[in-house]
Amino acid sequence: MAINVQVEKNNNESSANVIRRFTKRVQGAGIVPKVRAGRYYTRIKSGNVQRMAKLKKLGKKETYEKLLKLGKIPEQRGFRR
Repeated sequence: MAINVQVEKNNNESSANVIRRFTKRVQGAGIVPKVRAGRYYTRIKSGNVQRMAKLKKLGKKETYEKLLKLGKIPEQRGFRR
């Protein structure tokens, strides 16, 4: 839902005052909190997409463990800072 805010300059009004009025209207309309709330929005993945990703991840893990067991991949030690 888009909310338009419009301000027109009066005859003897300075540019700074027009900007000030515009800022007040934007604050009053509550546009900034709405924009900030949707800033990091990500769509929820469908169940089928989640299932396929999980199966792919499990397949990769299985092949990695198999190669590790056969000694084709060197064992990695834990990393501490």
